[in-house]
Amino acid sequence: MTDETQPILSLDEAARRLDQALSRLEVRMSALAGEAESSNGGLFDQDRAHLAAELDASRARERQLEEAGAAASRALGHAIAGVRTALGD
Repeated sequence: MTDETQPILSLDEAARRLDQALSRLEVRMSALAGEAESSNGGLFDQDRAHLAAELDASRARERQLEEAGAAASRALGHAIAGVRTALGD
């Protein structure tokens, strides 16, 4: 072998090792991406469940407020009728 052949072999070996390292990196990145995707899906489901529970509670509160508003409206109507009666209207 000449001096010129040795650097080419070293360069070929370095290129081969780089290709192997990149292949391993791609496999690991794919695995990590899969793990991240599945864990984010779980977080999304938890957020969705939490938001659904909050929405249900808000709707229940809305119904209570509507009922209270209707009761207040009826009471105000009775009070107005009482005032009109008292004034002789």
